[in-house]
Amino acid sequence: MSDYLPEEVILEILKRLPIKSLVKCRSVCKTWNSLICNPSFISTHLQASLSEPNNTPFILLRCFKKGKENYFLHYDNDDFDEFKQLQFPVFGCLSYSAVVGSCHGLVCLTFFPQDVLNFIFWNPSIQKYITLPQPNICCYTDDVRFNFGFGFDSRTNDYKLLIVGVEKGETLIEPYLFSLNENCWKRVTPTSPKYAVEAGVSSTFVNGALHWLGYQRGKNGGFSNAILGFDLSSEEFFEISLPESLVWLCPMDLSTMRYGEFSIAVLKRDWEDGELLELWVMKEYGVVETWTKVLALHLIDQSGWFPRVLGFRKNGEVLLQVDDGEMASLDLNCQQMEPHGVEIGAELLYVGSYMESLVLLDKAVDVHSVSDANHAIDSSDSDESSEGECEIT
Repeated sequence: MSDYLPEEVILEILKRLPIKSLVKCRSVCKTWNSLICNPSFISTHLQASLSEPNNTPFILLRCFKKGKENYFLHYDNDDFDEFKQLQFPVFGCLSYSAVVGSCHGLVCLTFFPQDVLNFIFWNPSIQKYITLPQPNICCYTDDVRFNFGFGFDSRTNDYKLLIVGVEKGETLIEPYLFSLNENCWKRVTPTSPKYAVEAGVSSTFVNGALHWLGYQRGKNGGFSNAILGFDLSSEEFFEISLPESLVWLCPMDLSTMRYGEFSIAVLKRDWEDGELLELWVMKEYGVVETWTKVLALHLIDQSGWFPRVLGFRKNGEVLLQVDDGEMASLDLNCQQMEPHGVEIGAELLYVGSYMESLVLLDKAVDVHSVSDANHAIDSSDSDESSEGECEIT
């Protein structure tokens, strides 16, 4: 067909195909393989997928079952149907692994063999991964803990990973930022953010920025809270004020999550007078006056059961984990909960939105076996740690 159709027509056809079909199309001929693996086509296909209103999004679930980690994709539809279980043997050989985040089909993971920081970008749709060079920083000590954030810089078409160190639980130390385009780390000079963040807390990526619940401690021992953000394009910190009722609470009772496509939400858990759960959303991103409380739940019996808020679905409903790990959705308009009949179990480790993409097709390697993954991790210690630093100017 490529002998009879202009290249631009072929590209128009290819960009409308699903990922599974495109992977197969690479075997048609060298020309098609070259077209599909071209960074320009990968970006074009991604943008076409993002702008397609009829695409059914996925929800990525990571849980612990039968002594090992498992990854599942479920349709974000009315029935919450399972799409498939992801098979990636590298995860079975890594201890202390955690999902940093997911964006445009990429899943960022961190793991800690021998007390060093290691990261992988993995695209399960095309079975590709890349091992990041190790950052030239010390790992965990008694005084220093780290937070991580992963997201996309639309201005430079780049995927970035931020490491924020927290010293003695109170002070942010100089962050490090990884760029996939440049394949290296660099130090980021912060504009002296006055807020610290709780160590080990996941960030929320939305609107081109990473977000944490930030706090500062007053002289009287009390707290003052705000949203601490980091813009991945300008590479600068900023803050967003919280509703007055959340400003003076213990920061460990608050957490952030994504709200819709372009804004954030804050979850509050109050343990003082029974258990109270509140969910606040920022209807218009960055506009403090649009903070709105959309949910308030009380523990009404003595069973010890209380729903776990996992995030928002595309239709605006709240995704919950209830009882012994069953998934359910809560309609905020009528305050009614509907179970999905899907039991994940109590060991649910990560929940996030997901879309299939070709990202990494042009620069990553295949994962064929556990030994391949182990070799990549081992080689990163010796080969990449000295090469992964960008020049600091």
